[in-house]
Amino acid sequence: MVTTRPPSPLSPSPPIVLRGVSWPTYKTLMAEVGGDRAWRIAYDRGVLELRMPLEEHEEPKGLLESFVEAIADELEIEVRKLGSLTLEREDLARAVEPDSCFYIQNEAAVRGRKIDLSNDPPPDLVIESDYTNSSVNKQSIYAALGVPELWRYTHQRLLVYARVEDGYEEQNSSLAFPSLPIDEVGSFIEQSRTLGQRSAVRLFRQRIQAILKEQRG
Repeated sequence: MVTTRPPSPLSPSPPIVLRGVSWPTYKTLMAEVGGDRAWRIAYDRGVLELRMPLEEHEEPKGLLESFVEAIADELEIEVRKLGSLTLEREDLARAVEPDSCFYIQNEAAVRGRKIDLSNDPPPDLVIESDYTNSSVNKQSIYAALGVPELWRYTHQRLLVYARVEDGYEEQNSSLAFPSLPIDEVGSFIEQSRTLGQRSAVRLFRQRIQAILKEQRG
């Protein structure tokens, strides 16, 4: 059965939701369509959601990726960016494609590897840029998969969550990057609209340099 919300002329097309989809059916569908597709998926114990990314959704996501890379460069640490990598566990009957994901603390453990979550740790950080509502609780999927940290960019604000026993709790600092000025991230993204994306990234990098300099004394 297909269930969708009524479209509105002022809102993007709703995601397509398929119910009663078995894990073998989900895997067959994914194999048949292949990786060369625009839409992204979330699967939670029989419910499969298909959604199309939007320009308003992709731009903040790309900037957040650049911010992560800028912090990593300033800290001189390695990260492994895997974008919308399909994260799935058959034993949990859950799968999801984040807007982006990074290995940070566990980067060395998965460097150069094809990720298999039955053997490998989940990404240390996932990023979601929320411009459409989801019919699937993706936070519960990430929690089940064991993702330690989730960033959500919504309403021009960055919200940072850490995994706890029952799901996620909003935090005042990032697990992976304690020097991240969470409350300022939204302003850098908004500045990109007038200054340009690379200018916004350079300003963000300068801010990180100042924070690290102050922390180091």
